[in-house]
Amino acid sequence: MNEQKKISEVINLWKTDKKQYVKKSSFSAYVLLTENHLVPVFGNQYTIEEAEVQQFVFQKIEQGLSHKTIKDILIVLKMVLKFGAKNKWLEYQAFDIQFPTEREKHDIEVLSRTNQKKIMNYIQEHFTFRNLGIFICLSSGIHIGEVCALTWEDIDTDRGIISVKRTIQRIYVIEDNIRKTEVLLDTPKTKNSIRDIPMSRDLLRLLKPFKKIVNSSFFVLTNDEKPTEPRTYRSYYKNLMRELNMPELKFHGLRHSFATRCIESKCDYKTVSVLLGHSNISTTLNLYVHPNMEQKKKAIDQMFRALK
Repeated sequence: MNEQKKISEVINLWKTDKKQYVKKSSFSAYVLLTENHLVPVFGNQYTIEEAEVQQFVFQKIEQGLSHKTIKDILIVLKMVLKFGAKNKWLEYQAFDIQFPTEREKHDIEVLSRTNQKKIMNYIQEHFTFRNLGIFICLSSGIHIGEVCALTWEDIDTDRGIISVKRTIQRIYVIEDNIRKTEVLLDTPKTKNSIRDIPMSRDLLRLLKPFKKIVNSSFFVLTNDEKPTEPRTYRSYYKNLMRELNMPELKFHGLRHSFATRCIESKCDYKTVSVLLGHSNISTTLNLYVHPNMEQKKKAIDQMFRALK
């Protein structure tokens, strides 16, 4: 066995190694998770017992972190420990961590059909490029980072297709012990996120006149060579919703609204999953496919009719 190292030392060596293989945005997320959660708790230790990790999970739940965030932290912890064990700096034994059952149902927030129509009608009557972005999100379900990264080149009005190829995000960077954030324009996180989405007739009618006159390399939301970043656009969206007396809805709710309308219109789930860029259909099913009481009654009636 090599000389034993503290967890904080192993984390630093792991980060140096990992930086070579992962996207800048993924690396930034890893750095944040290690700095905010792992180093403060385990940094000075040489080993970690399963009971300590279980206790760590309970503490994070008490602090209000979601199960998903905690699971992401544990994935990073396992990567660090396996890296340490491979280099013989520490011993690693796999741990089996239990999560308490989540009793609360987290309903996704969506616009009602009436409110969705109201927003879309307003945008068609009060056109601005920034308003257009909201119309695009409601018509395609793309993420805020993806709409901020759209250029006119990505919009093909002849074929009626929007190509999603890039995303913009602000990431956390540490360089030479200097901490800062920077805006990153990059490909989306998975290959499924790179996708072509057909445009609705209304969206096509809105975009066609502009496509002939705009600079194809300009960003859609600014109609300029410089993009707007997600947090600026999120503020703009919030103000618009307030102006229109809409219920408070996170920007991501536009994506949820698009998906919900697709499901309500009896679109097949696989197609909805591909349109959203989900890496597997189970994500779509878990998020959006929840039979209502009417559908449940129909299922029971059909079953008993078959029995007779």
